[in-house]
Amino acid sequence: MDILFKNNDYVYSYRVGGILVHNNKILLQKPKNDDYSIIGGHVALFETTEDTLKREFKEELHANIEIDSLLAIGEIFFHWGERPCHQTALYYKVHLTDKNSIPLSGTFHGYDNLDAKRLDLDFCWMPLNEIKNIPLYPQELVPIILNNSNKTEHFVSNQLVK
Repeated sequence: MDILFKNNDYVYSYRVGGILVHNNKILLQKPKNDDYSIIGGHVALFETTEDTLKREFKEELHANIEIDSLLAIGEIFFHWGERPCHQTALYYKVHLTDKNSIPLSGTFHGYDNLDAKRLDLDFCWMPLNEIKNIPLYPQELVPIILNNSNKTEHFVSNQLVK
């Protein structure tokens, strides 16, 4: 059971994402007709965020990863359909344990399930120096990724107040 609470007025989401970089390119996911985002998913009840991230990469990419370090903690506020959503998100630096498990360049296809519906995804290797020029969600994470610090950073992304 995902830590994802919804009622008629709001949504709360607890999510984890993996920053996978290879040859100065980052692997991103892109749902059809949506922005690029970091690969990951909702944390399940009584599951660690690291276990969640390993599970999500296995489910979506059929790839095994190891966790390197916690890069960022995000407090993210956005619209989930017609309702406001409060999301807590942890972003980890990760690496593949088997570099032959997925293509290491270009774009390839996959899918995920959200709200019991299939969501087709493109997985894209994007040059790191180009991520500041694309619609990457959440945008506040971009300078943290590019900074490549060994320090965990905190950010707030509020798309509800514009």
